[in-house]
Amino acid sequence: MMARLLARACCPKALPQAFRCPLGSVAARAWSHGPITAYMPEAVAFPRPKDHQGLYKVSVEQEDTFWGVLGRSRLTWITPFYSVQDCNLHQGRVSWFLGGQLNVAVNCLDRHVHIAPDKVALIWEKDEPGEEVRVTYRELLELTCRLGNTLKRQGVKRGDRVTIYMPPCPLAVASMLACARIGAVHAVVFAGFSAESLADRIRDGKKTVITVNQGLRGGKVIELKKTVDQAVKQCPGVKRVLVSMRTDSKFPITAQDVPLEEEMMKEDACCEPAAMDSEDMLFLLYTSGSTGKPKGLVHSQAGYLLFAALTHKYVFDYQDRDIFGCVADIGWITGHTYVVYGPLCNGGTTVLFESTPIHPNPGRYWETVERLKINQFYGAPTAIRLLLRYGDEWVKKYDRSSLKVLGSVGEPINKEAWEWYFRVVGETRCPVVDTWWQTGGICISPRPSNPGAEILPGMAMRPFFGIRPSLLDDKGNVLLENNISGALCISQAWPGMARTIYNDHKRFLETYLTPYPGFFFTGDGAYRTSEGYYQLTGRLDDIINISGHRLGTAEVEDVVNHHMAVAESAVIGYPHEIKGEGAYVFVVLKKDSGYTQETLAAELRELISKKIAKYAAPEYVTHRLPKTRSGKIMRRVLRKIVEDKASELGDLTTLDDHEAVQQIIEGHKRLVEGQKSY
Repeated sequence: MMARLLARACCPKALPQAFRCPLGSVAARAWSHGPITAYMPEAVAFPRPKDHQGLYKVSVEQEDTFWGVLGRSRLTWITPFYSVQDCNLHQGRVSWFLGGQLNVAVNCLDRHVHIAPDKVALIWEKDEPGEEVRVTYRELLELTCRLGNTLKRQGVKRGDRVTIYMPPCPLAVASMLACARIGAVHAVVFAGFSAESLADRIRDGKKTVITVNQGLRGGKVIELKKTVDQAVKQCPGVKRVLVSMRTDSKFPITAQDVPLEEEMMKEDACCEPAAMDSEDMLFLLYTSGSTGKPKGLVHSQAGYLLFAALTHKYVFDYQDRDIFGCVADIGWITGHTYVVYGPLCNGGTTVLFESTPIHPNPGRYWETVERLKINQFYGAPTAIRLLLRYGDEWVKKYDRSSLKVLGSVGEPINKEAWEWYFRVVGETRCPVVDTWWQTGGICISPRPSNPGAEILPGMAMRPFFGIRPSLLDDKGNVLLENNISGALCISQAWPGMARTIYNDHKRFLETYLTPYPGFFFTGDGAYRTSEGYYQLTGRLDDIINISGHRLGTAEVEDVVNHHMAVAESAVIGYPHEIKGEGAYVFVVLKKDSGYTQETLAAELRELISKKIAKYAAPEYVTHRLPKTRSGKIMRRVLRKIVEDKASELGDLTTLDDHEAVQQIIEGHKRLVEGQKSY
């Protein structure tokens, strides 16, 4: 059915129809990939700086001028904005591009169709190796318009919320853009959550769900439609479930089911884009909670889109004709920003990766790089550490000469993984950008617009335009000197930040704005070097207080990961009768390391004592790590186990190996009974 839809999009009549869509003449404006300095007019009241530091200074000291120029030149507007921003973090007020109206789908599709309709927008790297599907901007626009018209015919209106429960595929992207086109609000849910978790995310007034009959991941079939059916039984407000056929497998039809592709084939290829206010909701994205209700972070239209496009362009030095490979799932914020909105707003070619790093073998990423000629590769440290365990052979087997930039996202990358990524994967010629995020996009990275600048291993380093980081002490005092650690806050609003938590603004204020009045509290700790670079030290709730000494778990993990036998680690604080807290170390060993647990535990204690201090030496060392299907360590699960609260583990939907958790629980019981290691 997908093939039929794409073939239909290639019909000679399709392009003229798309050209007759509203905003055609506006969308046809030229779109430049040039430097930011090209957009700074001579008449403004500051010099035209050509270096990053000069531009950065303008962005934080004259933000109205800086963002006003970029907002007007980088986005296509239906109604121009009359004021750049009205923000006050003390009062919790954040508004950008006041009075402006635009349509995100037009900015991501129509204007590029008018310039290069047959340029490839998406490369769908399917779970089955070597079976990629390429979708042009013209085809994606038609898919989006047909889907938008289908949603409207099904009763979806402007402001309605639509749940998307799909794996990475062209129709998932079209679903997001179709919602944006008609003014609906999408909430994409990772296609690995359980029925209960999905129901939690549907309940916020959503009447429409879009899904597929089955998903494929790592060679396994995932019964997504069955999960939706179970979730919908808990959500009587759902009126319709639009179902796409990813496989040929049949499924039981319910009263709410709508065959998506069949309905799309009936619709017109032109869908009028809604004129959306700059601060209207674009999407909700839910975090996964441990026991409490997941929080739905709200992102707006113009500010989010502009920030996504700029960070994608300048952090990764993206150039026209490059192929951008972010391997994150679209169910996560990384996928929203750097698989969909950032690349498409820039008129780029972006990869949709449906599989896993080790299917059918540990060379999957690098074979994909060779075959698709990927120029920028953006992945998670957990996946890099996983592949490091398999050695260099799987990397060197494939040609990676197309690569220009390597990126790291999700958590700080340890130095060993960084060195391997740089030396083996990038052959020492590709810079590694370790990116630090906050609510929607990259805020700190090694090269936020300056190719050739110094990069230090495993360090985020420099703030992006408009991001003014501050370090604060426990009393809320701003720490002005270098060579110091503190709570990492951002001292002024920026366009890409989240606006609120859906239906719970009080929680948003308490989480982000109340802890340090006048600042946005990130929840992370950081160290500022003598050069003014920022080194993330981990979540502040991941601080261990051992005998009165405050110690970041990330600092201990970095030392542990330097051991020759360790591929990956997690350090958790646990209650200690004498010290208050102690360090509990969980590790994954490199393949064929040959270490016994007793020997490794002794060597790690000695190493940590030498590198940090004797008080930091761990009491317990064990050899398993619970991870999500995407490879992220489930630290909250470890924390519950070491606190003897194994009955309160919360939602384990995304857990990859339930047996690993059971083994950790059993091992922990043996340890606390008097053994030092097992």
